[in-house]
Amino acid sequence: MKGVFDDNTAAWLIDAPADEPAPPLARDLDVDVAIIGGGFTGVSTAYRLSQRFPDLGIALLEAKRLANGASGRNGGLVLNGITVRDVDPDLMAREHAVTSGAIDAIDALVRDHRLDVRWKRTGCLHLLTTAKAAEEAHALTEQLVARGVPLRFLRGRELDEHLRARGAHGAVLDPGEGLLVGVDLIRAMRPLLVAAGVQIYESTPVLRVREGATCELVTPGGVVRARAIVLATSGYTPRLGYFRTGLLPVISHVVATDPLPPEVLAATGLGKTAGFFDDSPRLAYGSVDPSGRVVFGGGTTAAYAYRFGNRTTFDARRDDAGERAVRASLLRYLPELEPFPIRHRWSGPLDLTLVRHCAIGVMGAHDNVYYALGYSGHGITLANLAGQVLTDLYAGNHEPWRDSAFYMLRPGGIPPEPFRWLGYQLVSRITGRSPWKRPD
Repeated sequence: MKGVFDDNTAAWLIDAPADEPAPPLARDLDVDVAIIGGGFTGVSTAYRLSQRFPDLGIALLEAKRLANGASGRNGGLVLNGITVRDVDPDLMAREHAVTSGAIDAIDALVRDHRLDVRWKRTGCLHLLTTAKAAEEAHALTEQLVARGVPLRFLRGRELDEHLRARGAHGAVLDPGEGLLVGVDLIRAMRPLLVAAGVQIYESTPVLRVREGATCELVTPGGVVRARAIVLATSGYTPRLGYFRTGLLPVISHVVATDPLPPEVLAATGLGKTAGFFDDSPRLAYGSVDPSGRVVFGGGTTAAYAYRFGNRTTFDARRDDAGERAVRASLLRYLPELEPFPIRHRWSGPLDLTLVRHCAIGVMGAHDNVYYALGYSGHGITLANLAGQVLTDLYAGNHEPWRDSAFYMLRPGGIPPEPFRWLGYQLVSRITGRSPWKRPD
């Protein structure tokens, strides 16, 4: 069976569309724009640029395979919101409108091109785990509804109809959120990029960047010269020398069951909405894939890890303490799933910022280094939005984004080692705070 523990393969690859990898770069290359990274950010930017500027020479360079990083290793949740300090209803309403539009764009892309993508927009639940949190969320939901945000507060029997989660005192339902299998979307978009003239090179890591009026990207097979470059490299960005004090790559661990019997899903309410996430310090989240597998992460410190020196690799081992802790977290909410073992486990890097939201902008002495990163666990929506934002910035149209929290943000403030590692341990293990606020 694909997706077993031994190769740290995400369960999303089961039933994913067939995909033939592009060959690595084997010569020097001159283009207008070189995009580093083959996840949501890189693919969405390549697509948007090629649609807006059909004559633009674009190359997309991916170190391994398209969707190898966080875009293919997340929990699948497509959520609204940008910042995570939920204190200003007016700000939250404006940000909801922006991200809801981005989700609409994903919906339109899949529909208009008839892409073979597992995607459903049936809403997500934000579970509240204390009575006080439920009352506060209820009051905030009413303020947001008054501002036109289509939310619903659920409790009691109404909540049970959507999810019978033990310990939940209430939930906020956002019907515009959903579940997306990222591997499907990125693989389905490959032919669109190729048809638009985008050159794709996989197994082509960028080893070094030399900035200038023409930037040079050094790869094992050749040098790429480009008038502009895009850093779409998520938690791998510090390896290229950028945002070393601005990004903290955190390894997230996710598990999945085999497909569950329909009667079990119906009895728990699982599958009626796309997924859920909670408000606990060690944030937990779950979803049900189109085949009925329960996908789950978080709920325990063991679900996250930071490796000294910003290392981004981690083995997902069979039946170790981490897997057992994540499964125990799942069963606290849904004890009915106890008879069903964890069948898949995988890990992937997140890119956290201190402000817990992403940064999108342009920098460099020649204003030709574009970046979109630091999604902090909220990246499916925002990384797809990044393609639109970066294309506008490339076109010189900054106005739509000047009031956004991510606009031209240059994240920083994360200390060097060993203080970085020590700080992470203090925050995540001693205080119990989650490394992110909301999940993908």
